[in-house]
Amino acid sequence: MARADLLLDLVEAERRGDRDRFRVLVEAVISEERANQHHLLADRLSELITTTGQSHVRDDRAAAIRDLVQEIVPSHRLSDIELAPVARRVISELVEEQTRADLLRSYGIEPRNRLLLSGPPGNGKTSVAEAIAAELMLPFYVIRYEGVVSSFLGETAARLDNAFEFARTRRCVLFFDELDTIAKERSDEHETGEIKRVVSTLLLQIDRLPAHVIFVGATNHGELLDRAAWRRFQVRVELDRPSRDQATRFLERLAARLGGDLGFAPRTLADKLAGSSYADLEEFALDVRRRAVLELPDSNVRRIVQERLEHRRGQAAG
Repeated sequence: MARADLLLDLVEAERRGDRDRFRVLVEAVISEERANQHHLLADRLSELITTTGQSHVRDDRAAAIRDLVQEIVPSHRLSDIELAPVARRVISELVEEQTRADLLRSYGIEPRNRLLLSGPPGNGKTSVAEAIAAELMLPFYVIRYEGVVSSFLGETAARLDNAFEFARTRRCVLFFDELDTIAKERSDEHETGEIKRVVSTLLLQIDRLPAHVIFVGATNHGELLDRAAWRRFQVRVELDRPSRDQATRFLERLAARLGGDLGFAPRTLADKLAGSSYADLEEFALDVRRRAVLELPDSNVRRIVQERLEHRRGQAAG
């Protein structure tokens, strides 16, 4: 059964005629009932408040909507990810707010639930979103860009509505990668009016997300984001390429996880791979270990590393 304070707020919202607040509270009740495995009740409540006028059972929509939203089992924890101190603190605080949401609400404060991750590709944006879901033990849903974006722009707005509507009655982490592909700056004179309507639809849906849905947006090009989209996020974190120390620690952990040395001391290898993203470092280490295993029992890891480094230098020069 939903919390007593939630039910009291629900009745008060209806008494005042505050339909928006009433709907948010009902969605919170649905989220709690799903968490308690009361799916029939949650489905019935979802059906009653749907704005589509259709009577589909909402939880059955998980299969119907899988071309728009994909559920992924998280494979990272925050402790697995190398983060700058400020980024780690900010993300950890958001997780704590969600974990202790009842305490905040007892003081009339909602936890923050909208996080924007920006920075060059390959530096952990998806991993951070997964880690938040893992820390909170919540389902991790990814909006499928290829499913949402249609050649018919009117359909794109409708698909966005469906994807967000699916998440609203679930306590979950909802991840939207490459957000700038849709949330583009509307003052750009090269964009059509229909694209601007899609951006407006996205902003409206972000505004309507209840606090129990943690929305994580990611972009490689923060400068392209519509300014109104940027403001929708209460928490913004820049994930840059690793520093020398961060790369060294990351390579140390990789060597331990892969069960063997990487030919050079991690700090030396970090210097040789300066400027690489975390994804580049991991791919390099995997490539070296893969080759070393295949050349057993006579593998020479240092030689393999040197060959890979020469190949990288040749590619950079070309």
